[in-house]
Parts: sequence; C-alpha cells; structure tokens
Amino acid sequence: MAEAETPNRSPEIRKDKIHNRWVLFSPARSRRPSDFKAKSNPQPNNQTECPFCAGHEHECAPEIFRVPADSTNDWKIRVIQNLYPAVSRELDFQNPVSLVGDVAVSGFGFHDVVIESPVHSVNLSDLSPAQVGEVLLACKKRIAQLRSCDSIKYVQVFKNHGASAGASMSHSHSQMIALPIVPPTVSARLDSMMEYYKQTGKCSLCDIQPNELLIAESAHFISLVPFAATFAFEIWIIPRDHSSHFHEIDSEKAVDLGGLLKLMFLKMSLQLNNPPFNLLIHTSPFQDEPSYAPSTHWFLQIAPHLSGVGGFEIATGCHINPVFPEDAAKILRDVRISNNNI
Repeated sequence: MAEAETPNRSPEIRKDKIHNRWVLFSPARSRRPSDFKAKSNPQPNNQTECPFCAGHEHECAPEIFRVPADSTNDWKIRVIQNLYPAVSRELDFQNPVSLVGDVAVSGFGFHDVVIESPVHSVNLSDLSPAQVGEVLLACKKRIAQLRSCDSIKYVQVFKNHGASAGASMSHSHSQMIALPIVPPTVSARLDSMMEYYKQTGKCSLCDIQPNELLIAESAHFISLVPFAATFAFEIWIIPRDHSSHFHEIDSEKAVDLGGLLKLMFLKMSLQLNNPPFNLLIHTSPFQDEPSYAPSTHWFLQIAPHLSGVGGFEIATGCHINPVFPEDAAKILRDVRISNNNI
C-alpha cells in the first residue's frame, strides 16, 4: 500500500471556498494517514437475494422504467419508486414561499431508487466503465422526467454504501429525491460560488489547480481530494468543461466518468478496506437564475465514513479532519490498480 506521512505538522484551519465553511485539520488526533482503514465490511447483511434481484420484481414498488426499455428478465438497470419514500408524490403541492414564521407544508416530492444491477453480489465498482455510464445516464433520464413537473426545483442523487452510511439494502443501488424547494446547503453552495465569481471573474471549480491534490484524470474529468476536505480521504470528481447541471452530461462523458468513478471506488476499497461511503451529485436547481450560470459547476463527491461526528462538529458546523488532503491524495494516487480490474 501507499505510504505518506506529514511529520510534526501543526493543525490548520482551511476555508472551503465552494461551500463557504471552515474545516479544522488536526493530524495529531490520528494515526498515520496510511493506516486509516474501515473497521469491517460495510454491507448491512449477508443476503444472497432480495427484492432488488432479478425475479423478485413483484416485491418492489412500481417500476418507472428499465434499461434496456424492451427487456424482460434480462434487464440491466431498473428505476423504481421507493417503497418507503421520504416524500410523497400523492400529496398536493403547497408553495412555502409566501408563508412566514414556523412553516409546515405537505411533504410533496418524488423518492426513487436506481437498481444498478440485477445481481445481488455485484457492486457498482464491479461494472465496466460503460455499465457505470449507463447507470449515470439512467439517473439523467429520470431527472429529465422530473423536470417536467413544474413544482420540482431540485433533485438530489445519492448513493449510500454500507449500513453506517445509511444503506438499508446491501444490493447495489442509488436513490434520488426530488423536492419543491432548494435545500439551504445547496443555496449556500451556489451563493458561495457566485461570490467567488464576483471577486475573481472565474468559476471556483474551473479555477482549481489540483497539483498535489490530484488523484487521477480522464479526458473529461479530474479527481482530487479537495483543499478543505470535510472527511478523511474525501474525493471530488469535477468536469473539465464548465457545466451547471449534471443532466447535461452526454453518453461519451458518462462512459468517461464511469471509468474514473470505478477507478476511485477500487482505489478507495483497496486502500481503506471497502469503507462505508456516500456518493453525492452536487448540481444546480432546475429554475436557477441565468446570472448563476457562469459561477455554478456540478461535481461528484465521495465521502468515506472512517470516523464519527462529535459534539464540536454538530455545534459549530466545522468538521475536524485528521488527514491532510495532500497526504490523502498521495496515498490514493499511489494505489496501483491492475488494468484487468478496470
């Protein structure tokens, strides 16, 4: 495994210019960066079959579409409604904008699941770059469908891998929740990126110089550990071309992204012992102001779960990261993956 240490390094407080928040780096609170490992296999259980498996389709919530569209038992991807949704597509939409004080409106929205493979034991990292690309394009297709609902303002695509990262099913899947509001964290990100643009005339992500934070790159994307990473060994994958919305991705770029995403999963699994993680797509609202277009830039975030969140983080919103991003990037950069695995 790759080795990297930062001897006698003092704590630092770094500003995340994308989210306008601070992160405290305190290497004295940890072991060597290269010793970070997940404690155990993150899968919630040892099932061999579940409702997401081929042949169990009748046990799931209604299907929205499948890939290929004309497939029967030989489907590759299924997009279905969530059987236990956080929001309800059956409720009437209530606009919260005109309300003041303590506001409560109906929990209208859409909560869907993307089943990434018909086989229970297959993870996203086991798929080929083209197959990972198909999963990304299935997300794009569903987002396009949700855009037709005028009351939906934002869609969050996410993947929970491992029980401690929020996965209740071990069968590989992603989720998306479509909301009639723009979440405050999203608004804060967009405002922070706009402020950077006003001050510099540049997009904050286009302006990143990866240097020693770089992990790998492809024709259309770069992967790096962010300068003010919230989590140890956090990874961002950023499009080289300026683009505000994930759903603007085309087939060529989806396959390219699929290859880089697979590589990051393999490096992370090998170095960190298949850790629990969250995969998040940070994009822009559907009805964003045109003035935000030059400053907003979508990206993917992979957040491994290697340590817990304590009272300080909850109270301040300022996370403590025990691994400097430069160390994490070098370790991940130096992890060698066989071409047979990519």
